[in-house]
Amino acid sequence: MKVVIQRVCHATCRVDGEVTGSIEKGLLVYVGFAPTDTEATVAWTVDRVRKMRIFTDENGKMNLAVHEVGGGVLWVPNFTLYADASSRRPSFSGAMAPHLAKALFEKLLEMDKVHQNPVQSGIFGADMQIDAVADGPVNVVVEHE
Repeated sequence: MKVVIQRVCHATCRVDGEVTGSIEKGLLVYVGFAPTDTEATVAWTVDRVRKMRIFTDENGKMNLAVHEVGGGVLWVPNFTLYADASSRRPSFSGAMAPHLAKALFEKLLEMDKVHQNPVQSGIFGADMQIDAVADGPVNVVVEHE
């Protein structure tokens, strides 16, 4: 499983012009699944994202997690994180099969309900438009192998 975490001032996901998820200060997280990923992988990743200390404290140090700053998380499924770009036309054969990845993304959203109600997300398999204002910018790639 691979995620790209972006610290944002705000972020919104739209599908066909309708907002499917929106946050103010927080984390925009793009999520990709590998064929070997499991529910345990998803649980580890949700925990890692939620506890990632990338917000600044009163001393200007990145020392606070998203919940400590009252931020939200917007989860966006993104199979292209597993692109093999060794040629000019990327291959996505390293990504999990869509029907399996969709089930894990739904499990991820279910697991995140502990932290946020309602859970903010994009829609698996949809053509999504993401509007975001990066904060920092701070971007972190996390991969569970």
